[in-house]
Amino acid sequence: MNLDARELAATFDLEKLTPEFYANPYPTYRALRESEPVKRLPNGSYFLTRYDDLVTAYKNTKAFSSDKKKEFSPKYGDSLLYEHHTTSLVFNDPPAHTRVRRLIMGALSPRAIVGMEPDLVRLVDRLLDAIAAKGKVDLIDDFAAAIPIEVIGNLLDVPESERDPLRDWSLAILGALEPVIGPDAFARGNAAVKDFLAYLEGLVARRRAKPGNPDRDVLTRLIQGEDNGERLTEKELLHNCIFLLNAGHETTTNLIGNGLVALLNHPDEKRRLIENPELIKTAVEEMLRFESSNQLGNRMIVEPFELGGVAMPLGTPVTLCIGAANRDPAQFADPERFDIGRTPNRHLAFGTGAHQCAGMALARLEGAIAISRFLARFPDYALDGEPVRGGRVRFRGFLSVPCTVS
Repeated sequence: MNLDARELAATFDLEKLTPEFYANPYPTYRALRESEPVKRLPNGSYFLTRYDDLVTAYKNTKAFSSDKKKEFSPKYGDSLLYEHHTTSLVFNDPPAHTRVRRLIMGALSPRAIVGMEPDLVRLVDRLLDAIAAKGKVDLIDDFAAAIPIEVIGNLLDVPESERDPLRDWSLAILGALEPVIGPDAFARGNAAVKDFLAYLEGLVARRRAKPGNPDRDVLTRLIQGEDNGERLTEKELLHNCIFLLNAGHETTTNLIGNGLVALLNHPDEKRRLIENPELIKTAVEEMLRFESSNQLGNRMIVEPFELGGVAMPLGTPVTLCIGAANRDPAQFADPERFDIGRTPNRHLAFGTGAHQCAGMALARLEGAIAISRFLARFPDYALDGEPVRGGRVRFRGFLSVPCTVS
Protein backbone atom coordinates (compact mmCIF):
# COMPACT_ATOMS: atom_id res chain seq x y z
CA MET A 1 0.00 0.00 0.00
CA ASN A 2 1.35 3.43 -0.90
CA LEU A 3 1.76 6.30 1.53
CA ASP A 4 -1.29 8.19 0.21
CA ALA A 5 -3.54 5.18 0.81
CA ARG A 6 -2.23 4.77 4.35
CA GLU A 7 -2.85 8.46 4.98
CA LEU A 8 -6.38 8.10 3.56
CA ALA A 9 -7.13 5.31 6.04
CA ALA A 10 -5.41 7.00 8.97
CA THR A 11 -7.30 10.30 8.58
CA PHE A 12 -10.74 8.85 7.74
CA ASP A 13 -13.54 10.34 9.82
CA LEU A 14 -17.15 9.52 8.98
CA GLU A 15 -18.23 12.84 10.49
CA LYS A 16 -15.84 14.91 8.33
CA LEU A 17 -16.14 13.67 4.75
CA THR A 18 -14.67 15.46 1.73
CA PRO A 19 -16.32 16.24 -1.64
CA GLU A 20 -13.88 13.77 -3.20
CA PHE A 21 -15.20 11.03 -0.92
CA TYR A 22 -18.83 11.72 -1.85
CA ALA A 23 -17.90 11.59 -5.54
CA ASN A 24 -16.01 8.29 -5.19
CA PRO A 25 -15.69 6.61 -1.78
CA TYR A 26 -14.14 3.39 -3.10
CA PRO A 27 -10.42 4.35 -2.91
CA THR A 28 -10.99 5.22 0.76
CA TYR A 29 -12.86 1.99 1.36
CA ARG A 30 -10.03 0.03 -0.24
CA ALA A 31 -7.41 1.82 1.88
CA LEU A 32 -9.39 1.08 5.06
CA ARG A 33 -9.92 -2.57 4.11
CA GLU A 34 -6.20 -3.06 3.51
CA SER A 35 -4.79 -0.93 6.34
CA GLU A 36 -7.40 -0.56 9.12
CA PRO A 37 -10.32 -2.92 8.44
CA VAL A 38 -11.62 -2.48 12.01
CA LYS A 39 -11.18 1.29 12.15
CA ARG A 40 -11.60 3.18 15.41
CA LEU A 41 -13.13 6.55 14.54
CA PRO A 42 -12.54 9.76 16.52
CA ASN A 43 -16.02 9.50 18.09
CA GLY A 44 -15.13 6.10 19.58
CA SER A 45 -17.21 3.99 17.17
CA TYR A 46 -15.82 1.32 14.81
CA PHE A 47 -16.04 1.21 11.02
CA LEU A 48 -15.90 -2.26 9.38
CA THR A 49 -14.95 -2.76 5.74
CA ARG A 50 -14.16 -6.49 5.26
CA TYR A 51 -16.82 -8.82 3.85
CA ASP A 52 -16.32 -11.58 6.44
CA ASP A 53 -16.47 -9.10 9.31
CA LEU A 54 -19.81 -7.74 8.08
CA VAL A 55 -21.22 -11.26 7.79
CA THR A 56 -20.11 -11.93 11.36
CA ALA A 57 -21.84 -8.78 12.59
CA TYR A 58 -25.02 -9.46 10.62
CA LYS A 59 -25.35 -13.01 11.90
CA ASN A 60 -24.34 -12.51 15.54
CA THR A 61 -27.46 -10.72 16.77
CA LYS A 62 -26.58 -11.43 20.41
CA ALA A 63 -23.43 -9.31 20.33
CA PHE A 64 -24.39 -6.87 17.54
CA SER A 65 -27.73 -5.23 18.34
CA SER A 66 -29.94 -3.41 15.81
CA ASP A 67 -31.86 -1.58 18.53
CA LYS A 68 -31.10 2.12 18.06
CA LYS A 69 -32.68 3.68 21.17
CA LYS A 70 -29.35 4.36 22.89
CA GLU A 71 -27.60 5.54 19.72
CA PHE A 72 -30.42 7.74 18.40
CA SER A 73 -31.43 9.38 21.68
CA PRO A 74 -28.63 12.02 21.69
CA LYS A 75 -29.04 12.56 17.93
CA TYR A 76 -32.81 13.04 17.78
CA GLY A 77 -33.88 13.73 21.37
CA ASP A 78 -37.57 13.37 22.21
CA SER A 79 -38.78 13.82 18.62
CA LEU A 80 -40.96 12.12 16.03
CA LEU A 81 -37.78 11.16 14.15
CA TYR A 82 -36.63 9.29 17.25
CA GLU A 83 -40.04 7.60 17.60
CA HIS A 84 -40.04 6.60 13.94
CA HIS A 85 -36.51 5.25 13.66
CA THR A 86 -36.77 3.29 16.92
CA THR A 87 -40.12 1.71 15.95
CA SER A 88 -39.18 0.70 12.39
CA LEU A 89 -38.57 -2.96 11.64
CA VAL A 90 -34.96 -2.42 10.60
CA PHE A 91 -33.91 -0.80 13.89
CA ASN A 92 -35.19 -3.43 16.31
CA ASP A 93 -34.02 -6.76 17.69
CA PRO A 94 -36.00 -9.98 18.22
CA PRO A 95 -38.63 -10.60 19.44
CA ALA A 96 -40.11 -7.27 18.26
CA HIS A 97 -38.22 -7.50 14.96
CA THR A 98 -39.33 -11.10 14.40
CA ARG A 99 -43.00 -10.32 15.00
CA VAL A 100 -43.14 -7.27 12.73
CA ARG A 101 -41.03 -8.91 10.00
CA ARG A 102 -43.30 -11.98 9.97
CA LEU A 103 -46.36 -9.80 9.34
CA ILE A 104 -44.63 -7.82 6.57
CA MET A 105 -43.21 -10.95 4.91
CA GLY A 106 -46.69 -12.46 4.92
CA ALA A 107 -47.83 -9.51 2.84
CA LEU A 108 -44.80 -9.80 0.50
CA SER A 109 -45.12 -13.51 -0.27
CA PRO A 110 -43.61 -14.92 -3.48
CA ARG A 111 -47.12 -15.38 -4.88
CA ALA A 112 -47.98 -11.75 -4.13
CA ILE A 113 -44.81 -10.51 -5.83
CA VAL A 114 -45.40 -12.63 -8.95
CA GLY A 115 -48.87 -11.12 -9.09
CA MET A 116 -47.35 -7.60 -9.21
CA GLU A 117 -45.39 -8.22 -12.42
CA PRO A 118 -48.12 -7.36 -14.98
CA ASP A 119 -48.88 -4.03 -13.25
CA LEU A 120 -45.17 -3.28 -13.01
CA VAL A 121 -44.64 -3.92 -16.74
CA ARG A 122 -47.57 -1.61 -17.57
CA LEU A 123 -46.18 1.10 -15.28
CA VAL A 124 -42.68 0.90 -16.81
CA ASP A 125 -44.05 0.94 -20.36
CA ARG A 126 -46.20 3.97 -19.57
CA LEU A 127 -43.15 5.82 -18.25
CA LEU A 128 -41.14 4.81 -21.32
CA ASP A 129 -43.88 6.15 -23.62
CA ALA A 130 -43.71 9.49 -21.81
CA ILE A 131 -39.90 9.51 -22.08
CA ALA A 132 -40.07 8.80 -25.82
CA ALA A 133 -42.38 11.78 -26.28
CA LYS A 134 -39.93 14.09 -24.48
CA GLY A 135 -36.61 13.01 -26.00
CA LYS A 136 -34.60 14.82 -23.30
CA VAL A 137 -35.23 13.38 -19.85
CA ASP A 138 -33.93 13.00 -16.33
CA LEU A 139 -33.35 9.33 -15.59
CA ILE A 140 -34.18 9.89 -11.92
CA ASP A 141 -37.26 12.13 -11.93
CA ASP A 142 -38.78 10.74 -15.11
CA PHE A 143 -38.02 7.07 -14.50
CA ALA A 144 -36.03 5.63 -11.58
CA ALA A 145 -37.81 7.52 -8.78
CA ALA A 146 -41.25 7.18 -10.33
CA ILE A 147 -41.29 3.39 -10.26
CA PRO A 148 -40.92 2.49 -6.56
CA ILE A 149 -43.27 5.30 -5.45
CA GLU A 150 -46.01 3.80 -7.64
CA VAL A 151 -45.20 0.22 -6.60
CA ILE A 152 -45.31 0.98 -2.87
CA GLY A 153 -48.35 3.20 -3.44
CA ASN A 154 -50.06 0.22 -5.06
CA LEU A 155 -48.95 -2.11 -2.27
CA LEU A 156 -50.51 0.14 0.36
CA ASP A 157 -53.36 1.07 -2.03
CA VAL A 158 -52.68 4.78 -1.66
CA PRO A 159 -55.01 6.66 -4.06
CA GLU A 160 -53.00 7.98 -7.01
CA SER A 161 -54.19 11.52 -6.35
CA GLU A 162 -52.60 11.37 -2.89
CA ARG A 163 -49.12 10.16 -3.83
CA ASP A 164 -47.40 13.45 -4.67
CA PRO A 165 -45.87 14.10 -1.19
CA LEU A 166 -44.55 10.55 -0.71
CA ARG A 167 -41.14 11.01 -2.34
CA ASP A 168 -40.33 14.28 -0.54
CA TRP A 169 -41.37 12.76 2.82
CA SER A 170 -39.16 9.75 2.17
CA LEU A 171 -36.11 11.82 1.18
CA ALA A 172 -36.46 14.04 4.25
CA ILE A 173 -36.82 11.15 6.71
CA LEU A 174 -33.95 9.14 5.24
CA GLY A 175 -31.77 12.25 4.89
CA ALA A 176 -31.91 12.55 8.68
CA LEU A 177 -30.14 9.16 8.93
CA GLU A 178 -26.86 10.61 7.64
CA PRO A 179 -23.98 10.34 10.17
CA VAL A 180 -24.06 14.12 10.74
CA ILE A 181 -27.12 16.33 10.20
CA GLY A 182 -27.70 20.03 10.69
CA PRO A 183 -30.75 21.70 12.20
CA ASP A 184 -32.41 22.15 8.79
CA ALA A 185 -32.19 18.43 7.94
CA PHE A 186 -33.48 17.57 11.41
CA ALA A 187 -36.43 19.95 11.03
CA ARG A 188 -37.29 18.63 7.57
CA GLY A 189 -37.16 15.03 8.76
CA ASN A 190 -39.28 15.73 11.80
CA ALA A 191 -41.88 17.63 9.78
CA ALA A 192 -42.00 14.80 7.23
CA VAL A 193 -42.69 12.19 9.94
CA LYS A 194 -45.43 14.40 11.40
CA ASP A 195 -47.13 14.95 8.04
CA PHE A 196 -46.75 11.31 7.01
CA LEU A 197 -48.26 10.05 10.28
CA ALA A 198 -51.21 12.45 9.93
CA TYR A 199 -51.84 11.20 6.41
CA LEU A 200 -51.55 7.53 7.40
CA GLU A 201 -53.95 7.92 10.32
CA GLY A 202 -56.63 8.95 7.85
CA LEU A 203 -55.69 6.24 5.34
CA VAL A 204 -55.77 3.52 8.03
CA ALA A 205 -59.15 4.74 9.29
CA ARG A 206 -60.55 4.52 5.76
CA ARG A 207 -59.09 1.04 5.29
CA ARG A 208 -60.49 -0.21 8.59
CA ALA A 209 -63.91 0.99 7.48
CA LYS A 210 -63.52 -0.52 4.00
CA PRO A 211 -60.85 -3.28 3.91
CA GLY A 212 -59.11 -4.20 0.68
CA ASN A 213 -58.01 -7.61 -0.58
CA PRO A 214 -55.33 -8.78 1.91
CA ASP A 215 -53.63 -10.82 -0.85
CA ARG A 216 -52.86 -7.59 -2.76
CA ASP A 217 -53.25 -4.78 -0.25
CA VAL A 218 -50.37 -4.80 2.23
CA LEU A 219 -52.01 -2.22 4.48
CA THR A 220 -55.15 -4.34 4.88
CA ARG A 221 -52.95 -7.36 5.59
CA LEU A 222 -51.00 -5.46 8.27
CA ILE A 223 -54.21 -4.14 9.85
CA GLN A 224 -55.83 -7.58 9.97
CA GLY A 225 -52.69 -9.35 11.19
CA GLU A 226 -52.21 -13.10 11.32
CA ASP A 227 -54.80 -15.83 11.76
CA ASN A 228 -53.40 -16.53 15.23
CA GLY A 229 -54.51 -13.07 16.34
CA GLU A 230 -51.08 -11.42 16.13
CA ARG A 231 -51.44 -7.71 15.37
CA LEU A 232 -49.28 -4.61 15.17
CA THR A 233 -49.97 -1.84 17.64
CA GLU A 234 -51.26 1.38 16.06
CA LYS A 235 -47.82 3.01 16.46
CA GLU A 236 -46.06 -0.01 14.94
CA LEU A 237 -48.53 -0.07 12.06
CA LEU A 238 -48.10 3.60 11.16
CA HIS A 239 -44.32 3.72 11.48
CA ASN A 240 -43.77 0.49 9.56
CA CYS A 241 -45.93 1.78 6.72
CA ILE A 242 -43.52 4.74 6.57
CA PHE A 243 -40.63 2.28 6.73
CA LEU A 244 -42.06 0.25 3.81
CA LEU A 245 -42.23 3.32 1.61
CA ASN A 246 -38.77 4.56 2.62
CA ALA A 247 -37.06 1.19 2.26
CA GLY A 248 -38.68 0.48 -1.08
CA HIS A 249 -38.30 3.97 -2.50
CA GLU A 250 -34.72 5.10 -1.96
CA THR A 251 -32.94 1.80 -2.51
CA THR A 252 -34.84 0.86 -5.68
CA THR A 253 -34.50 4.36 -7.14
CA ASN A 254 -30.75 4.10 -6.59
CA LEU A 255 -30.55 0.58 -8.02
CA ILE A 256 -32.18 1.68 -11.29
CA GLY A 257 -30.32 5.00 -11.54
CA ASN A 258 -26.93 3.59 -10.53
CA GLY A 259 -27.41 0.63 -12.87
CA LEU A 260 -28.24 2.67 -15.95
CA VAL A 261 -25.31 5.05 -15.29
CA ALA A 262 -22.93 2.11 -14.70
CA LEU A 263 -23.90 0.72 -18.10
CA LEU A 264 -23.13 4.10 -19.71
CA ASN A 265 -19.73 4.10 -17.98
CA HIS A 266 -19.02 0.55 -19.19
CA PRO A 267 -20.15 0.50 -22.84
CA ASP A 268 -18.85 -3.02 -23.49
CA GLU A 269 -21.04 -4.37 -20.70
CA LYS A 270 -23.98 -2.28 -21.94
CA ARG A 271 -23.61 -3.78 -25.41
CA ARG A 272 -23.22 -7.25 -23.88
CA LEU A 273 -26.51 -6.89 -22.00
CA ILE A 274 -28.36 -5.56 -25.05
CA GLU A 275 -27.12 -8.51 -27.09
CA ASN A 276 -27.81 -10.99 -24.25
CA PRO A 277 -30.98 -9.79 -22.47
CA GLU A 278 -31.17 -13.09 -20.58
CA LEU A 279 -28.28 -11.76 -18.44
CA ILE A 280 -30.55 -9.20 -16.77
CA LYS A 281 -30.77 -11.11 -13.47
CA THR A 282 -27.00 -11.39 -13.00
CA ALA A 283 -26.65 -7.81 -14.28
CA VAL A 284 -28.96 -6.52 -11.55
CA GLU A 285 -26.97 -8.43 -8.92
CA GLU A 286 -23.77 -6.84 -10.22
CA MET A 287 -25.33 -3.38 -10.14
CA LEU A 288 -26.31 -4.00 -6.52
CA ARG A 289 -22.74 -5.10 -5.70
CA PHE A 290 -20.82 -2.53 -7.70
CA GLU A 291 -22.75 0.57 -6.55
CA SER A 292 -24.73 -0.57 -3.52
CA SER A 293 -27.85 1.55 -3.04
CA ASN A 294 -27.44 1.37 0.74
CA GLN A 295 -23.78 1.80 1.64
CA LEU A 296 -23.88 1.70 5.44
CA GLY A 297 -25.52 -0.28 8.23
CA ASN A 298 -25.27 0.18 11.98
CA ARG A 299 -25.07 -2.03 15.04
CA MET A 300 -24.40 -1.58 18.77
CA ILE A 301 -22.10 -3.91 20.73
CA VAL A 302 -24.20 -5.36 23.58
CA GLU A 303 -21.75 -8.12 24.55
CA PRO A 304 -17.96 -7.58 24.63
CA PHE A 305 -16.63 -8.84 21.29
CA GLU A 306 -13.28 -9.19 19.52
CA LEU A 307 -13.04 -8.78 15.75
CA GLY A 308 -9.81 -8.96 13.78
CA GLY A 309 -7.82 -8.82 17.01
CA VAL A 310 -9.61 -5.63 18.11
CA ALA A 311 -11.59 -5.73 21.36
CA MET A 312 -14.86 -3.81 21.13
CA PRO A 313 -16.39 -3.13 24.55
CA LEU A 314 -20.07 -3.19 25.41
CA GLY A 315 -21.91 -0.04 24.28
CA THR A 316 -19.69 0.61 21.24
CA PRO A 317 -21.47 1.75 18.04
CA VAL A 318 -20.35 -0.06 14.87
CA THR A 319 -20.82 1.00 11.24
CA LEU A 320 -20.99 -1.80 8.67
CA CYS A 321 -19.66 -0.53 5.33
CA ILE A 322 -21.59 -2.49 2.71
CA GLY A 323 -20.01 -0.52 -0.13
CA ALA A 324 -16.53 -1.62 0.98
CA ALA A 325 -17.47 -5.25 1.72
CA ASN A 326 -19.00 -5.60 -1.75
CA ARG A 327 -15.62 -4.83 -3.29
CA ASP A 328 -13.56 -7.07 -1.02
CA PRO A 329 -11.10 -9.10 -3.15
CA ALA A 330 -11.21 -11.87 -0.54
CA GLN A 331 -14.80 -12.51 -1.69
CA PHE A 332 -14.99 -11.15 -5.26
CA ALA A 333 -12.48 -11.78 -8.03
CA ASP A 334 -11.32 -8.52 -9.63
CA PRO A 335 -13.84 -6.58 -7.52
CA GLU A 336 -13.32 -3.18 -9.17
CA ARG A 337 -14.48 -4.62 -12.51
CA PHE A 338 -18.13 -4.25 -13.51
CA ASP A 339 -19.14 -7.66 -14.87
CA ILE A 340 -22.84 -8.21 -15.66
CA GLY A 341 -22.30 -11.97 -15.83
CA ARG A 342 -20.51 -12.27 -12.49
CA THR A 343 -21.20 -15.51 -10.70
CA PRO A 344 -21.14 -16.35 -7.88
CA ASN A 345 -22.12 -12.94 -6.53
CA ARG A 346 -22.99 -13.18 -2.84
CA HIS A 347 -23.08 -9.42 -2.28
CA LEU A 348 -24.40 -7.80 0.88
CA ALA A 349 -26.54 -5.09 -0.72
CA PHE A 350 -29.57 -6.60 1.05
CA GLY A 351 -27.65 -7.57 4.18
CA THR A 352 -27.77 -11.16 5.40
CA GLY A 353 -29.05 -13.07 8.41
CA ALA A 354 -32.12 -12.12 10.44
CA HIS A 355 -32.21 -8.58 9.04
CA GLN A 356 -31.88 -9.45 5.36
CA CYS A 357 -34.09 -7.06 3.40
CA ALA A 358 -37.73 -8.18 3.52
CA GLY A 359 -38.45 -6.59 0.13
CA MET A 360 -35.41 -7.82 -1.80
CA ALA A 361 -37.44 -10.02 -4.20
CA LEU A 362 -39.61 -7.03 -5.10
CA ALA A 363 -36.57 -4.76 -5.54
CA ARG A 364 -34.94 -7.30 -7.85
CA LEU A 365 -38.12 -7.58 -9.91
CA GLU A 366 -38.44 -3.79 -10.21
CA GLY A 367 -34.79 -3.43 -11.20
CA ALA A 368 -34.90 -6.23 -13.79
CA ILE A 369 -38.10 -5.03 -15.48
CA ALA A 370 -37.16 -1.34 -15.42
CA ILE A 371 -33.61 -1.74 -16.74
CA SER A 372 -34.31 -4.46 -19.31
CA ARG A 373 -37.31 -2.64 -20.82
CA PHE A 374 -35.48 0.71 -20.82
CA LEU A 375 -32.53 -0.84 -22.69
CA ALA A 376 -34.79 -2.59 -25.19
CA ARG A 377 -36.60 0.67 -25.91
CA PHE A 378 -33.65 3.10 -25.82
CA PRO A 379 -30.40 1.18 -26.49
CA ASP A 380 -28.63 4.40 -27.57
CA TYR A 381 -29.48 6.54 -24.53
CA ALA A 382 -26.68 8.97 -23.68
CA LEU A 383 -25.82 11.54 -21.03
CA ASP A 384 -26.91 15.10 -21.79
CA GLY A 385 -24.98 16.75 -18.98
CA GLU A 386 -23.16 15.86 -15.79
CA PRO A 387 -25.03 13.52 -13.41
CA VAL A 388 -25.58 15.02 -9.95
CA ARG A 389 -24.91 12.76 -6.96
CA GLY A 390 -27.22 12.83 -3.96
CA GLY A 391 -24.52 14.12 -1.62
CA ARG A 392 -25.10 11.42 0.97
CA VAL A 393 -22.90 8.64 2.27
CA ARG A 394 -25.51 6.17 3.55
CA PHE A 395 -27.65 6.04 0.42
CA ARG A 396 -25.58 6.24 -2.76
CA GLY A 397 -27.47 7.44 -5.78
CA PHE A 398 -28.14 10.36 -8.08
CA LEU A 399 -30.41 13.37 -7.71
CA SER A 400 -30.33 13.98 -11.45
CA VAL A 401 -29.09 12.21 -14.58
CA PRO A 402 -29.89 14.26 -17.71
CA CYS A 403 -30.15 12.05 -20.79
CA THR A 404 -31.20 11.99 -24.40
CA VAL A 405 -33.06 9.03 -25.88
CA SER A 406 -33.91 8.17 -29.44
